[in-house]
Amino acid sequence: MKNYRLNIIAEERAKGSAWGAILGIVPFLKTETWTLVFAFTAILVNSALSLMVPFLMGRAVDIYIIPAHFSGIITYGIIIAGMYVAAFGANYAQLILMGGVGQRTVFKLRNEIFTKLGKLPLAFFNENKAGDLISRINNDTDKLNQFFAQTLTRFVGSLFTILGTAVFIVAINWRLGLLTIIPAGIILIATQLTSSWVKKKNAKNLQATGLLSAEIQESLENFKVIVAFNRRDYFRSRFAEANYHNYKAAVSAGLVNNIFQPTYDFADNIATLVILLYGAFLITQGLFTIGLLVAFLVYVDRFYNPLRQLAVLWSSFQLALAAWDRVSDILNLESNLKILPQNSTNGTLSSQERVGSEADRVRLSFDHVSFGYVPEKLVLNNISFDLMPGKTYAFVGPTGGGKTTTANLMVRLYDPTSGTITIEDRDIKSYHDHERAQKIGFILQEPFLFGSTLKEAIVYGMHKKLGEDEVLDLLKNRGLDHLLKQFEHGLETPISNDGSQMSLGERQMVAFMRAVIREPDVLILDEATANIDTVTEEILDTILKKLPSKTTVVIIAHRLNTIKNADEIFFVNNGTVIQAGTFDHAVEMLLNDKRSS
Repeated sequence: MKNYRLNIIAEERAKGSAWGAILGIVPFLKTETWTLVFAFTAILVNSALSLMVPFLMGRAVDIYIIPAHFSGIITYGIIIAGMYVAAFGANYAQLILMGGVGQRTVFKLRNEIFTKLGKLPLAFFNENKAGDLISRINNDTDKLNQFFAQTLTRFVGSLFTILGTAVFIVAINWRLGLLTIIPAGIILIATQLTSSWVKKKNAKNLQATGLLSAEIQESLENFKVIVAFNRRDYFRSRFAEANYHNYKAAVSAGLVNNIFQPTYDFADNIATLVILLYGAFLITQGLFTIGLLVAFLVYVDRFYNPLRQLAVLWSSFQLALAAWDRVSDILNLESNLKILPQNSTNGTLSSQERVGSEADRVRLSFDHVSFGYVPEKLVLNNISFDLMPGKTYAFVGPTGGGKTTTANLMVRLYDPTSGTITIEDRDIKSYHDHERAQKIGFILQEPFLFGSTLKEAIVYGMHKKLGEDEVLDLLKNRGLDHLLKQFEHGLETPISNDGSQMSLGERQMVAFMRAVIREPDVLILDEATANIDTVTEEILDTILKKLPSKTTVVIIAHRLNTIKNADEIFFVNNGTVIQAGTFDHAVEMLLNDKRSS
């Protein structure tokens, strides 16, 4: 079987480049092209205006301040103030534009992730914790939102400012300019060389956050059991361990994210000292002016201040890359439950090769089927059997023998490791999900309900909308209408997804109505009556007898009275499915198995 464990996928993933991550995000930005153009234009305008100010200030010092020409100072002051106002407007515009880009991109990204999750097989959810998936959808995508809304604009703005400042100071005096830039160049190289290390630390921090979320979610979901067994201490220790792991990862990530900031401050101070000393020397030699020295000092601040920000933003960029890796791990997954062409039966007989009446045709067939949740451990080994239309089949056996696994294969929650499963002589793999859902009804031991009312929960999965009267008619025709008496408000009874305001038996009845109302070709009851009282069970048994003659009923059960009226009984144990013959023989096989164990 395909590996769907995300932490293993992350370990096996080759180190992705920043460029590769950007290419992965680009499809989500296609509709934002013009917004990005306007935003980056605003960033460029803001940076250009900010870069002109120090040069104008230097000229004002040399031309007007030193000679004490007050009128010229006022003129330059008005010009510089106007440039600051324009820069403020451009900066405000790019913040609004990029904030919208971030929110819309994350909105689309979260929809894409959730849609992808809906397409993945059950094996994926068995191998990954729900809390970690929630963290990827909420926390990791929010990191990307912060990147687009804040980090990207500041990153690009800082980059423009740094490059523009470098051009200005080299143009003013190339020797002094190079002395200013060299310390920064050394640190930038060191930053680039350590970027993969920073990304790795941030990835571990995000993973630890996901595991902490999973621990919280698991504890809250099972709080009833925790209280019943008075094991708050156990879950406190579990949470404390996960919290400490998250704390260590967060501290480690925080240290590497800020490791270069003091270094940039030191480089800024060295550059300022060099400019003062060398600039003063040039002034004494008549090769420099006081105004240019003032402009140079301002440009050094404009060069190193964005550079300090760039160090922080680079860490944020690495955090966003780590978040994108976790998100893309889900987006890149594909379901292993592929839909095959209809004529593909993998060697099974075609409908033309089957002869006889409809009742003689096999409804559902297992042909040398083997299956294991992990390849090295088979739960079912080379089993074959046929189920005919209109008959009731019971599958019995000890706990862990493979009964529910057999039912899961019937509804294609998993694909067999080998062998073929067919429905009406057609490979089950060739049925689309909606076709298979219409043909097979599946009632679980602990059902999950849908909809806000009982009516919505019952008709969930039907292809057309039905009014209340139509639903009542359907229930009456199926012999289910009297079950509504169990619910105070009838079809308008409010229902939550978890059905917490209902008993487990009531939820089971809703699931029963939901499955039977569609008159499926195959109806599978996996311990469906385990939580229902004897009287209700007899009512449901009567309803089963009123199902259309074509319906094949499959009962997975431990309670022997549930299977006594089955047409045929199969004994499932140790990877085998054996015809048990009569009810008495099935009971004998169960007793013998218990004695031997």
